[in-house]
Order: sequence, then C-alpha cells, then structure tokens
Amino acid sequence: MKLILASNSKQRQDLLNMLGFKYEILVSNVPEESNAQEPNQYVMDLSFIKANSVASKLNDPALILAADSIIYMDGHIFEKPKTKQEAFENMKKMKGKTTYAVTGVTIKDLYKNKEISFADTCEVIFKKEISDEDIWWYVNNEEHVLDRAGYSVAGKTSFFVDKIVGDFYTVVGLPLSMIHTKLHELGYNLSDFKLNEINS
Repeated sequence: MKLILASNSKQRQDLLNMLGFKYEILVSNVPEESNAQEPNQYVMDLSFIKANSVASKLNDPALILAADSIIYMDGHIFEKPKTKQEAFENMKKMKGKTTYAVTGVTIKDLYKNKEISFADTCEVIFKKEISDEDIWWYVNNEEHVLDRAGYSVAGKTSFFVDKIVGDFYTVVGLPLSMIHTKLHELGYNLSDFKLNEINS
C-alpha cells in the first residue's frame, strides 16, 4: 500500500522515519484557509484541504496522511512569526503560561474511498523563570524558528517547558496513538504498511 505524507514538515517526516514507514511526500499547492474560530475545527479544516489537494494530483490509489498544527493560548492562535522580534515576543508571552498545541489530521483512503478527520490537543506549560537573554538565544539558534507556528518542543524550546500534559507527538505534529486508532477504524493494521528496507 502506498502511503503519502502531505507535508514538507521535517518533524513529521522524522516521525514516519522513526516508525520505519516507507512513504512519499506530495505537498498541497492550494490556499489553506478556514473561517473556523474553534481551534480543533480550524486545524481539521486545513488538514482536509491539504489531503484533498494532494488527492487531486494522483492517478493511482494511495493512503494520504495530512496534518496541520497550531499553538493556541488565551484565545489567540499563534501563526508563523514574520521576524525574529515577533518570535521573541511570542515566546515571552508564553512564559509561565499554559499553551495548547493542537494538531488536526485527515487520513484520506483512496483505496476504499473513505476519509476521516480528527484533532488532538496537548497542554504545554512553560516555566516562569525564563530570561530575555535566554529567549534571544533560542530565537537566534533554533533552526527554522520563523517556519513554525509557536515552537518546537523537540528542539531548543525544550529548555523552557515545565510540563507536557497529553501526547508529546501531538505537539511534534502527528498524534501517533490516535492515528493508530483511526487506521484501525478504517480497517488497517500496521502490517499493511511497507517498511524501509533497513527495517523490513
């Protein structure tokens, strides 16, 4: 069975590589917009758009995995910062606060003509004692700091995190436990997926 990841995210690719799955990357090329105010619906909408955009490019059946993640706090969705100054200000706002990492996923099954969308939320609680100097160190040294909405707990942000409540992989960008559950609902077992040769 062909698995397609509808994402250029290195973190999502790293997770599939960790699992040993053989997959291809095909990225959406349509505007990703949602009018939804509720965070779970917002990320599900965007993952649905990505999955369907990729499906429209295919001639052969595949299982498409699409995801979108946001950081949410105090009624505000953190988009990708446009400048390092904005990245600094965002992290300073999160100091001592509970933020919510929300990831929406759409699994589009072109073999069975089925699809399923869902979202998962994880609490990320930041330490109160984070100096401006340390935040600037993070902004200047975190790889792709301007390419991520909020932060990456798999990177240098980990210095600032006091506690995570929920699925760590939801914060990274793919809630693996829920994906496993939904694949079973679609009628698949892990053995249905091809592995890279080194893992097979």
